[in-house]
Amino acid sequence: MEEREKRAFLGTGFHFPLEIDETTGRFRMSSEEENIRESIKLILMTGKGERVMRPEFGCGLKQYTYETMDYGTMVQMEREIKTALERWEPRIEDVEASVSPGEAQNALMIRIAFRVRATNNPYNYVFPFFLQEGFE
Repeated sequence: MEEREKRAFLGTGFHFPLEIDETTGRFRMSSEEENIRESIKLILMTGKGERVMRPEFGCGLKQYTYETMDYGTMVQMEREIKTALERWEPRIEDVEASVSPGEAQNALMIRIAFRVRATNNPYNYVFPFFLQEGFE
């Protein structure tokens, strides 16, 4: 199978967050690995129960917003992330997640390692998770 055919399997979808392409006036699209990264972010940012037609979709990260961040809580978060990505993102496999304190106060760094099924390429994605929303 040619590389182009393998990459076509990765798909094309709406860019997240939604944006209008100034050139075409249409919604901006994302494809291939960018589409997978955006899908991962969407899964992590969506709380279970937020989607009316698919209430089980998403990841339960929001429930940890006001939890005491100790080793046990971070391990639970890692498990939640891995389970959600294995269930909702079929284009990836060998998912590993690690959660550690971020440099900013009230922030965690979520590191996700995975392999794209179609191309067998490994990828890493770092997702900052803020424990409290701030106001400026």
